[in-house]
Amino acid sequence: MTSAVELTDDLVREYLTFRGFTNTLKFFEADIKTDKEKGLRGDRIVEQLMQFIHSFDLNGMLEYWAYLERRLFSRLEDVYRPTIHKLKTSLFRYYLVYTVQTSRTDKAHDFFQKQAVELQNQAEWKEWFSLPFLPTPEGNPTFATYFSRQWADTFTVSLHNFLSVLFQCMPVPTILNFDAEFQRIIHVQEDNDVLRHKLFALQSETQRTRKEGDDGPLVHHKLPPYVSNMDRLGDSELKMMSSQRNAGVSVQSPKSSGFLSSLLPQSKKPPTKPTLQPPVSPPTQNMAVLPIKKETTNNQLPKPKEVPTVTKEARGPQNVLGVPGSTDAILVRQRRVLERKELLSKASSQSIEKKSEMVDIECDVRTEPQSDLGDVTTKASNATSGGDKAEQPFIVLSQDEYGEHHSSIMHCRVDCSGRRVASLDVDGVIKVWSIDGFMQTKASSISKSALLSLEWATKRDRLLLLGSEVGTVRLYDTEAKKTLCEIGIAEDMPRILSLACNPSGTSFVCSAAAPSSPCNIDPVFSGDNGGNQVPGKLLLWDTKTMKQQLQYFLEPVPIAINCTSFNHNGNLLVTGAADGFIRLFDMQQHQCAMSWKAHKGEVYSVDFSYDENAVYSIGEDGKFIQWDIHKSGQKVLEYLLPSDATGPFMLSGYSGYKQVQFPRGRLFAFDSEGNYMLTCSSTGGVIYKLNSDGSAMESCLSLGGHRAPVVTVDWSTAVECGTCLTASMDGKIRLTTLLAQKS
Repeated sequence: MTSAVELTDDLVREYLTFRGFTNTLKFFEADIKTDKEKGLRGDRIVEQLMQFIHSFDLNGMLEYWAYLERRLFSRLEDVYRPTIHKLKTSLFRYYLVYTVQTSRTDKAHDFFQKQAVELQNQAEWKEWFSLPFLPTPEGNPTFATYFSRQWADTFTVSLHNFLSVLFQCMPVPTILNFDAEFQRIIHVQEDNDVLRHKLFALQSETQRTRKEGDDGPLVHHKLPPYVSNMDRLGDSELKMMSSQRNAGVSVQSPKSSGFLSSLLPQSKKPPTKPTLQPPVSPPTQNMAVLPIKKETTNNQLPKPKEVPTVTKEARGPQNVLGVPGSTDAILVRQRRVLERKELLSKASSQSIEKKSEMVDIECDVRTEPQSDLGDVTTKASNATSGGDKAEQPFIVLSQDEYGEHHSSIMHCRVDCSGRRVASLDVDGVIKVWSIDGFMQTKASSISKSALLSLEWATKRDRLLLLGSEVGTVRLYDTEAKKTLCEIGIAEDMPRILSLACNPSGTSFVCSAAAPSSPCNIDPVFSGDNGGNQVPGKLLLWDTKTMKQQLQYFLEPVPIAINCTSFNHNGNLLVTGAADGFIRLFDMQQHQCAMSWKAHKGEVYSVDFSYDENAVYSIGEDGKFIQWDIHKSGQKVLEYLLPSDATGPFMLSGYSGYKQVQFPRGRLFAFDSEGNYMLTCSSTGGVIYKLNSDGSAMESCLSLGGHRAPVVTVDWSTAVECGTCLTASMDGKIRLTTLLAQKS
């Protein structure tokens, strides 16, 4: 921070000189000389306070501390107020001790005369009023500690550290971030170059192995799992693995195996033997392997009878790889295969790590006929991925967790720049945190009234729109950490269910609904599915004036709108309602262009497709449906999602405890090209591939990492690497960075 401020000052001087703004430059230099913040340097601020104390300038010390409170300390959260108060108390005591040590009791009397009104009601100062009248205060047990050199040094160091941390964490102007951004980009480019070189080395190695296999039997080495962790391996380790392959070593030595085991996680240990499998395009297949929990729902091993048996050829003097082997070694290998078969037959389901071990067992029998080999590897591939896939669409670069929330998440949205996230939980706690570089909380607020909806403002991405259940919408400044204004929407419709800001930035739509309590006097009618459906309004508000522009007419009856979404230019608005209808509004004509019955039950989430020729929706019936908006809502694709992807979401605990949450936030999100979709699940996010030919969706990647059901997702593509957010009922938010594979 200090170097950035000094460098920025020099750049401003250079710019003003270049532009010929000499008068501005003079004032700038004068302001720097009288800068009370001392270039945001904590050591200089401490020196200034010590100068006031040593010169007995009580007024100067008080005025300077008041300036620090007004300019710096006021930006901190309330949790730091006790710390600031303790530092102020210690500063006053440091001044009093110095006056007594220098025999200037008159200055001590002067201090108490000026500060008596403020300090006399504070219990911690009760005994200090007698300090000037004690003959030897340093011998008094109450004051002895404060006269020691150790206490004085501890206070100055604590004050310096507090100021330094404050300057590091406080929000700064964009111009001060350029140096950090420049360094971060350089580090990212260097890391990318290293990974690219390692990737090219592995590709060339695989191609060389494939060419060597053309001369003999068709045998291919499976890329080891350390490829997905190659950012942890150096060049020496990669050379070691390469030399082992070139030497034809099929079994790792205990030394190298132990070395890699110490580097890699337990679930990512490299296989002990090369694995036989059909050719794959190097090296993309294994690079998207996630260090996730063991899953047994969709990842089960083939039955034990599918494990290939040892044939007569296995007793020959030479295996498939052409490496000579003794009869004893073959018998030992056969016995180990039979023992593992017996162990596998006792297990009902195994994890992904166990599956890789089973493939290794198959590779131990080196003399299996080629026809049987193809069947075995195909089964292992199907057991692992649920189908024959040539490559994974994404490389998982990193996974992080944000754990500042302590209750279930309702909304979690990335701003348009892709650098900050706003999250809201059921307790009304709002957190704004950065995701560029490292996760850091930028702003935090607690709402007195329950909040139901959240949306980033489009043009000024520092602003948040927050909808409550008492009929108000707040405009919250995330940098100033305060509410700019709060407007009342509708007294008879207090629940603000959805907010959507027009991409043009001139307006936002607001969905208001009547109370859902039984004592509500508003009419509650029954829908086609027999469920109670609450009336509501859809309103358009001006962002600048914060005044209502108009109310949209909802047919056949006013109904609560659960979800809203604009297209890229704000000319179209799609909504999903509690009556199961999807309505498409023309924002230029300010009327409903078309509507159709989409789901049996409520519509939970809705959004436009990438080309905006279609609309996707998820409803209470558990269906994910694609609609053609050019053919009056004709159904293009229908897919039945698992129940844990659509809600209601349930979290069970001990003693029969159950927590049920109905969907509030987004239930699905798309990648930058609209080819892949992220949804919720009970253990993490799941990515599906959307097929343009209208065929069924394919589950291609499970992000995992959650211990509670995921209730809302978001996918930011503002930066080169996509960022997936998955938020769960235990308050945890997982941040997964993906790199798309270029086909």
